[in-house]
Amino acid sequence: MKRSLALLLLASLGAHAQAPKWPAITQQTKPWTRWWWEGSAVNKADLTHLLTEYQKAGLGGMEITTIYGVKGTESQFINFLSPKWMDMLSHTLTEAGRLGLGIDMAQASGWPFGGPWVTPADASKYVTYKTRPSHIWTRGVYYEGLMALYRTDQQKRYYDYAVDWGQKHQWGIRNGVTDRNADNQCAGQTYLELYQIDPKPERLHDIKAAVDNMVASDKVDDWNWIDALQMAMPVFAKLAVITKDNAYYEKMYAVYNFSKTQHGGNGLYNPQDKLWWRDKDFVPPYKEPNGEDCYWSRGNGWVVAAMVRVLEVMPKDAPHRAEYEQMYLAMMQALPPLQRPDGFWNVSLHDPTHFGGKEMTGTALFTYGMAWGLNNGLLDKKQYEPIIAKAWQGMVKDCIHQDGFLGYVQGTGKEPKDSQPVSYTSKPDFEDYGLGCFLLAGSEVYKLK
Repeated sequence: MKRSLALLLLASLGAHAQAPKWPAITQQTKPWTRWWWEGSAVNKADLTHLLTEYQKAGLGGMEITTIYGVKGTESQFINFLSPKWMDMLSHTLTEAGRLGLGIDMAQASGWPFGGPWVTPADASKYVTYKTRPSHIWTRGVYYEGLMALYRTDQQKRYYDYAVDWGQKHQWGIRNGVTDRNADNQCAGQTYLELYQIDPKPERLHDIKAAVDNMVASDKVDDWNWIDALQMAMPVFAKLAVITKDNAYYEKMYAVYNFSKTQHGGNGLYNPQDKLWWRDKDFVPPYKEPNGEDCYWSRGNGWVVAAMVRVLEVMPKDAPHRAEYEQMYLAMMQALPPLQRPDGFWNVSLHDPTHFGGKEMTGTALFTYGMAWGLNNGLLDKKQYEPIIAKAWQGMVKDCIHQDGFLGYVQGTGKEPKDSQPVSYTSKPDFEDYGLGCFLLAGSEVYKLK
């Protein structure tokens, strides 16, 4: 009886069973994939080819995700959401529609996904707000430029603005009188210049105490990155002039020479190319993508500015002055062949394909150095005046916005790839040092006869 009932149930089920009905194969039911646009280094021909291949492979669509920071083909990178980038996207949408493909897009470049369901432990990125004191190097460089402007155009408001800044920080440096960091000593350049105008002791005290601490020690390896030369060397030179004590010149030379000849193994200066590696991370065997040595534009600009600013204040018979003049002239020989047709210098001086393009800060510092050389009879006017004019015209024409904002300023970093992409509208993490560099250049260009 039970067996008969089971057979009857199986027969009934078999009579009603049907083959499963699959949904229609549409764009949405096909597999999709993420489509990385690395550096957005894309072009219309390749986009059409790839879309065709994806369609043949049976994909239903792609999610475009741009990402920057990759190495290779940097010269072909397209700024995210720029007009050219939007043109590439429009082409992609047209071609995808023709091929029956869907296109989705990430909300921004990189990995921008998130929401309230993503806990801090799972987040791929944190957004933090951190205040920094306004007497670090970025602001210090701005005041170097402001004081150069004041020497050219002695408006009281420029002087008062600098004095207010010094008073706000009680004429101190970031970490007090034991601070050996060159970046933090940069503020002392302006303090000392203001002291020379009005010798109030508080303007001298802290920066002198910090440098005296270095002079009294045997340590000479402090300046292990070339930016430090510009930040600190003028402070030593100014103190030597103010106090008439050659100990500052001797210590400055000892620390400078260690950077030049010993840091990184054999020093950060390459006498063959007459340029500087930024720090030990970039000495050979490190190479740029094209196989050349990495000479960062702004880093070498800092060295040029360091030489100018110490030569400007040192007496003709000061110890080691000849070394700084020789270094200045060597770099002046290296730079002219590297200038771009538009007047700028690339961020990578020996590899124009590595984030090549206009960049204001390195260009301004080189222009500052060359104009100073003409004004002081160290450079040939016939050779260097056209170079200076082309650079200055390029910066004025291509960098200055109507509201005074400066474009093409590479943000803080240590090498060509940092703070990219650099463009007319890109905003660096700190913008004050860019203005300082521009004012230094402009103040010397203004003096040209």
